[in-house]
Amino acid sequence: MSARSKARKHSLDILYEADIRKNDPLAIIDIRLNISDDADLPPVRDYTKELVSGVTEHKRKIDELIATYIQGWDLDRLAAVDRNILRIAIFEILWAIEIPDAVAIDEALILAKDLSTEESAGYIHGVLAKITSIKSDLSL
Repeated sequence: MSARSKARKHSLDILYEADIRKNDPLAIIDIRLNISDDADLPPVRDYTKELVSGVTEHKRKIDELIATYIQGWDLDRLAAVDRNILRIAIFEILWAIEIPDAVAIDEALILAKDLSTEESAGYIHGVLAKITSIKSDLSL
């Protein structure tokens, strides 16, 4: 697993925890940085911080896009893991210009297949494909 893949997984863990506990994900990172000597916790990589910070900064726009394109679902009814996989991938597609869209989508699908359901991977792919196709028309 590449360093960025590990960072995405760790970002997902942090965003999921924050989502479930209704905490600030940046505060979770600060706590993890202060106890980084704990052998049970993975190190907080720079890309993990970049993803969590980016998702946090653009969460309103990201969630608006998710809510628009999940068709037939309410954002709050979406599984927390799926919601946060989408948040990370949409951040990468729209704001992390060094990451090719196909890589962001593939990494999201890997996370979904590993941590959620096969059905989740299908609709995550559909939402991300739509976001990718309209990204040049979006006002960010």
